[in-house]
Amino acid sequence: MSRYQGWFAFVLALAIAAGMFLVRTPLQLGLDLRGGSQLTVELRPAGDITVVGDQELEAVKAVLDRRVNGLGVAESTLQTVGGNQLVLQLPGEQDPTAAARILGDTALLEFRAQSPETEVNFRSLRQLQSQATAILQLRENQRSRGETPEPLDLESLSETLEELGVALPTGDGDAQLKVLLERVDAELLTLLEPAALTGKQLVSAGRQPLQNNPNSWEVTLNFDAEGAESFADLTKSIAGTNRLLAITLDNRLISAASVGPQFESAGISGGAATISGNFSAETARELEVKLRGGSLPLPVEVIEVRTIGPTLGAENIRRSLQAALSGLALVAVFMVIAYRLPGVVAVVALSLYALFNLSVYALLPVTLTLPGIAGFILSIGMAVDANVLIFERIKDELRRGNTLIRSIDTGFSEAFSSILDGHLTTLISCAALFILGTGLVKGFAATLGIGVLLSLFTALTCTRTLLRFLMGYAGLRRPSNFLPQGQLPTKAA
Repeated sequence: MSRYQGWFAFVLALAIAAGMFLVRTPLQLGLDLRGGSQLTVELRPAGDITVVGDQELEAVKAVLDRRVNGLGVAESTLQTVGGNQLVLQLPGEQDPTAAARILGDTALLEFRAQSPETEVNFRSLRQLQSQATAILQLRENQRSRGETPEPLDLESLSETLEELGVALPTGDGDAQLKVLLERVDAELLTLLEPAALTGKQLVSAGRQPLQNNPNSWEVTLNFDAEGAESFADLTKSIAGTNRLLAITLDNRLISAASVGPQFESAGISGGAATISGNFSAETARELEVKLRGGSLPLPVEVIEVRTIGPTLGAENIRRSLQAALSGLALVAVFMVIAYRLPGVVAVVALSLYALFNLSVYALLPVTLTLPGIAGFILSIGMAVDANVLIFERIKDELRRGNTLIRSIDTGFSEAFSSILDGHLTTLISCAALFILGTGLVKGFAATLGIGVLLSLFTALTCTRTLLRFLMGYAGLRRPSNFLPQGQLPTKAA
C-alpha cells in the first residue's frame, strides 16, 4: 500500500507542476486559431539555373527565414511546399503588405561608380526620378487621407516619356508615372560602371535618424575585410572628381553621393557606409531587414496572400473546445456506465492525460492548429482504448473467481502487450506522416504522436496508481464496484 501511496503522491505532484507550468506558459496558437496572414511564394529559375532543385529551395528558404526573423513577428513559420514553393505563416499579423514587399524583393545590393563624362545626363535623370517619386508619394498620401489627387498634366508627361523613347502607356496618370520611373531607372543604370562591391561582403546593417532631420532615416552598413578593401578602392578611384558613388538595389538606383578630395590617397577606410535616400522609419526598417537577410539566389514571386481575421480564429477556438469537451464528456459518461468505479478512475486519468498533453505542447513548444486539435482528440480515443482493454481483462479475471487485487494486477499485466503493440503501430504512422508530410499534416502527426506516448503513461501508470490507491479503502474494495452483482461468482459476490 505504501508503494502506491508514493506513486499517488508522484502523480499528484506531477499534475500540480503541469498545471502551474501551463498557467505561466501560454500555448502557441497557429494561424487558423489566432488569426493572421499566410503568404505563398514561388521560386523562378534564372540565369544558369533552369530547374529549381532542393539545393536552391533550401538556399532561398535560409534567406527568407532570416528576413522573417527580422520582421519581429512572434511564432512565424516558413515551410516548403512541393518543389518550388514556400509558405510563410504570420500569426497575429493582419497587414501582410510589408511582409510581401520584404519577401518578394531579391535585395541585390551593388556599389557602382558613375561612368566618366555622364554628369549632365545623370543629373537630369536623377532630378526627374526625384520629382516623379515625390509626386507619386504625394498622391498616395492624399488617397490615404481620403482626398482626391489633382489631375496630372498628361501632355507634359507624354512629352517627357517621348524624349526618353517610351510610348505613352494607357491608364491613369499614376500608371504613366510608374512607367516613367522604370524607364528612368533603366537609363540611370546605363550611366554606371559594373559593380565593384555587392551585398555579399555585408556583415551587418542598421538604421538611424538623420541628425539634421529626425523625420528622415538612413541605413548603416558594415563590410567584412574584403568588402572594406573594395569599398576603399572604389571611393579612392572617384574621390575629388565629379563622378558619384551610386548604390543600387535590385537594379534600381536608391542613393548617389560624391566622394571628397580628402580621400584621394586611401579612399574611405573602415568598412562602414551609409545609405540616405529620403527614407522614412518604415522604409529604412524594410531595407535593413532585406540587407541583413541577404540577397536571394533566385527571384521569387508572391503568388498568394491570405488573411484570417481574429474573429474567425476565436470562432475556431470556440468550436474546437466544444468538440473536445463534448467528446470527453461522452467518453466519461460511457466509461462510468460501463465500468463503474474503474470508469470514474479512467475519467480522472483522462483529465490528467489532457493536462499533461497541453503542458507538453507549451514546453516543446508545439504550435496548435485545427489539425493538431484533431490529433489531440483522436489521441483521447487511444487513451480510452487502453483503459477499455485493461478493464475488460479485470472483469474477466473477476468472473473466474480471482480476488479483486489479483484481478487488477493480472488485468494490467495481461493487457500490456496488446496496448503496447497498438500504440507502436500508431506511432509508426505518426512518424511517417511527420517525415513525409508538410505543414498542417506535420502538426496533426506531432500532436497525435505526443498523445499516444502520454496515453501509455496515463493508462499504465496513472490509472493503475489511482485504482490501487482507492483499493486501500474498505468501502471501495468491493467486486460489485467493478461488475454487476449478477455477473460475479457466488464466492466473489
